[in-house]
Amino acid sequence: MLHLPDPAATEAAGAALGRVLRAGDVVALHGDLGAGKTTFARGLLAALGLAGEAPSPTFAIIQPYAPPEVRLPLAHVDLYRIEEPQELAELGLDDLREGGALVIEWPERLGDALWPDALRLSLAAAPDGGRALTWAAAPAWEGRWPPPLPFR
Repeated sequence: MLHLPDPAATEAAGAALGRVLRAGDVVALHGDLGAGKTTFARGLLAALGLAGEAPSPTFAIIQPYAPPEVRLPLAHVDLYRIEEPQELAELGLDDLREGGALVIEWPERLGDALWPDALRLSLAAAPDGGRALTWAAAPAWEGRWPPPLPFR
């Protein structure tokens, strides 16, 4: 578990992941509303080279990024508004993963369709107002996650 005392630390953790992200990677961001998933993703995108602030993909569902805006094609996906399994098939996430990476908020909407090699990160409110970051990392993430500390 990593303790992230403030939004800047949450962004820094995202940036640490962004520095080691590769084509084909899937990052599943679990957490309640307001847990810091989008803040984490913004740090990751900044580390990939995004100059401006990344919008939340809540309404668009998929926010794509491509070079030269970022060093690696990435789709920031928010499945919060997905209600039916057939809607998932229409998104084409497998195609987006090919040659790029996926960062998925609300991945539980995928159910068993979440890739087994995904890095599963969970953000939860901590008693001090910060965030607790926990994870389950598949073997593909060995040596890349968790990052060496301090990562700021």
